[in-house]
Amino acid sequence: IYPATAKVEAKETAKEEKAESDSELEDIISNDSTSADLDLDLAEWEENNPLFRYLMPAFYSGQDGRQYPSEGAAVGMARIRDTAMVNKLMKEVSTVFPRNAKFVWTNKPESATPEYLSLVALKQTSRDGKAPLSGDVITDARQDYDQNGNVEVTMMMNSEGARVWKNLTGQNIDRQIAITLDDYVYSYPSVRQEIAGGRSSISGGGMTVEEAQDIANILKAGKLPAPARIIQEEVVGPSLGQESINSGLLSFIVAFLLIFVIMFVYYNNSGFVADLALLCNVFFIMGILVSIGAVLTLPGIAGIVLTIGMAVDSNVIIFERIKEELKNGKGPKLAINDGYKNAYSAIIDGNITTLITAVILYFFGTGPVRGFATTLMIGILCSLFTSIFITKLIYTKRLENKKDIRFERAFNANWFTNCHFDFVGKRRIYYIISLCVIILGTVSLLTKGLSKGVDFAGGRSYVVRFDQDVKTVDIQNALSDAFESTPEVKTFGPNKQVKITTNYKVEESSAEVENEITQKMYESLKGFYVDGITYEDFAAESSEKFVGILNITKVGPTIASDMRNRAYWSVALSLVCIFGYIAIRFRRWQFGLGGVVALAHDAFIAISCYSIFWGILPFSLDLNQSFVAAILTIIGYSINASVVIFDRVREYLGLYPKNSLKDNINGAINSTLARSVMSSATTLIVLLVILFMGGESIGGMAFALFIGIAVGTYSSVCISSNIAYDLTKDKEVVAKKLAKNMQKEAIMANNNKVE
Repeated sequence: IYPATAKVEAKETAKEEKAESDSELEDIISNDSTSADLDLDLAEWEENNPLFRYLMPAFYSGQDGRQYPSEGAAVGMARIRDTAMVNKLMKEVSTVFPRNAKFVWTNKPESATPEYLSLVALKQTSRDGKAPLSGDVITDARQDYDQNGNVEVTMMMNSEGARVWKNLTGQNIDRQIAITLDDYVYSYPSVRQEIAGGRSSISGGGMTVEEAQDIANILKAGKLPAPARIIQEEVVGPSLGQESINSGLLSFIVAFLLIFVIMFVYYNNSGFVADLALLCNVFFIMGILVSIGAVLTLPGIAGIVLTIGMAVDSNVIIFERIKEELKNGKGPKLAINDGYKNAYSAIIDGNITTLITAVILYFFGTGPVRGFATTLMIGILCSLFTSIFITKLIYTKRLENKKDIRFERAFNANWFTNCHFDFVGKRRIYYIISLCVIILGTVSLLTKGLSKGVDFAGGRSYVVRFDQDVKTVDIQNALSDAFESTPEVKTFGPNKQVKITTNYKVEESSAEVENEITQKMYESLKGFYVDGITYEDFAAESSEKFVGILNITKVGPTIASDMRNRAYWSVALSLVCIFGYIAIRFRRWQFGLGGVVALAHDAFIAISCYSIFWGILPFSLDLNQSFVAAILTIIGYSINASVVIFDRVREYLGLYPKNSLKDNINGAINSTLARSVMSSATTLIVLLVILFMGGESIGGMAFALFIGIAVGTYSSVCISSNIAYDLTKDKEVVAKKLAKNMQKEAIMANNNKVE
């Protein structure tokens, strides 16, 4: 932050007053010959004053028709294309300016003069030319509104900054202060009064919200270690073309409608209540994402899919518990209250374990991992609010109005009741099934491997221009067979120009490989040219060509090694925290280890399926950012499903202390079958619709999620609890001990109530 040059006072004759030392520049502007002879021939004037051929001085016409220096720190303006020439000429005449004067361009044009930048005069108060106040003293800055509703920027400084700021503003009342970054002026507001305390605001000048946010971001950026320079600027279209975006939105709409219908058909009018809660949940998520300026990416979409599944799951848990209470002979009001009360622990434990994962991923992850975590955290909090508070509010109102409330229909009244499957007794069968799939996946990974996308492996990037508009999906399909994997294709500028990035033979850099790739690209794309094209014209690397390859560059991986390592560490840390939470919450480390083993089981099978079905399915199965998001989603869903069953096991150990641990685990799993089937079914339906209707661009992510959710449901029912059972040494003793502890807690709770 610099003090700008003092405002220039209008004078009849500039020579009549001697400016003070900090206003030397005003003398030069005022004494310049440009204001001495208004009748001077323009050509002769420009010849005598070459600087002003490009720089228009900041003068205004007085009532007497004479030209006077304008008030303010801006000394002139020039066309953007002429700024380099002005800089050169200013250096040649730098000796006539005060030694403490510094001239800096504004960062962007004003709306009234879109082709011009203003040149601002700054006063350097230190010998090294540094600003008296740097951005590292600013603790906060944000766009705000003043008492009249006008846009402003408010900022806060630390104690050292507040002291300097007080002196700086006190010495420059009725003058201007310039805010600069990388030698560009972003704002130069006037000082109205001395500002103490470090809190101040920037307003006026018809500032827009976007401009205020820009200034706030500059202030918050602090003292950057190095200047940022734009060395290349490109206009790149989205990876998902408009057709893919439309198909993706359509698939989400169809999936939502199917969920609404299923919930209404299965749970009667209570399903309609769940649908309202789900709509509110999506509305809140989107509203928060918009308010914080979040960018919707494929990992973000994966996070939304997971939160929708968890929101439906919470309602299913509540409805199933209410149905149990109704079958025990309780009235609607008491059954609803007890149903919510009994469902709280499962819902909260499931959401907390997933929230732990999201928080760790946010703080330790980067890029797509952090985007996924942000969406997931927002979704978890919104789903808790909508599934518990909003639905309970609706039921309370319906009970007050004596409305009929139903949770089932005649055809499904006895579904999943009185189930007595021996899941623990058949655990070895489940272990063998999982082991066979894991072995098959291991063989595929060792022999066939995985197709690494550009995000992981890097590749070559080609800018190709056609003689007609093309669709990115069509280009992808045409190149998939030639490059043995699906390349990344984006619109690059106009619709007839695309950027193609492929990792085909990325580790080889010989001329033969370059020619081979160009030849393959030509053979695959020549059919997209209306007038046809020869290989020579297609392969010419010249920006003057109208069609063909315009540019070739080699790109590094988007997910660099440090980003991958942080993702690995964040996932590992989240697993450790999940293990600790479950072990403490359920008082046995065996439950925590069982849940973590189930997570590893689900993630490995999903990765194995990517290898097994690579080249078989009609869409890309490359390892990329969307694949990372899918694996994180699988982890979140799987642990949530396992925790719901663990919660019921804990409840059964307290209710039936005389039963064996095997009987209690079997009873808990059987009693949660309805929840397991309904929750997974609704989520799988969403993914199936996205898989078949969402387009090839997101087919790989939808496939990974579908496999992961299906396997996660299987592992939560057949693997996690059985592993906990096998890890428990003296099972009957442990069961009695846990039951005794539960009874003690119940007695203490009763005593507290009585007191």
